[in-house]
Amino acid sequence: MSKEEIVPDQEAPPCYSLSELMVLMAGKMEETARTLDVDQAARFLDEMLAARRVYVAGAGRSGLVSRAFAMRLMHIGFESYVIGETITPAFSAGDTLVAFSGSGETNSIFDICETAKELGGKLCLITASPDSRIARIADCMVMLGRQEPRGEETSKYEVRQIMGQYRSVSPSFAPLGTLFETAALIFADSVISALIETRHCNLDEVRGRLSNVQ
Repeated sequence: MSKEEIVPDQEAPPCYSLSELMVLMAGKMEETARTLDVDQAARFLDEMLAARRVYVAGAGRSGLVSRAFAMRLMHIGFESYVIGETITPAFSAGDTLVAFSGSGETNSIFDICETAKELGGKLCLITASPDSRIARIADCMVMLGRQEPRGEETSKYEVRQIMGQYRSVSPSFAPLGTLFETAALIFADSVISALIETRHCNLDEVRGRLSNVQ
């Protein structure tokens, strides 16, 4: 059969347009913002302002969000570091760790959080699971969305990745934790904006900290 004669058995099912999906996701972000616990958010800001140094941690895409947050903190004059980097100094009492974890159960991130607590540091958690292991040891927690009910699955983050099992706070139109990670990035950038206002940051000084060797 020639290429021109090949006909699919059935038409492809209709799907959302990209603009519709963007609107749906934006709506979820607005819903998350409007249900944000103001006391949790205020406590988090207080912890940032009181921190001697800020360290961040996260796995997968949450780890990318944590890195973006650390970079912006540096831009506005905070001493900030990413856990696991070769140039990250030793964590000590008086330092604050900000962990990004939708499930709050990732083994590697839990171990980092537990160590930070043992060293006398503060632990702030950005999550969608208030009853998780990390949430139970956190000094400060900010809830973004909620963990959707789901069936039986492997609990360990690392094993789930290998086996193709995922936990997400999102419906099917934004799979694999997308909405938590997006909400976490928006929350983190909002925190930066609030810190700029609170600390009366000089924008010329902020620009001076931007990378100029690229």
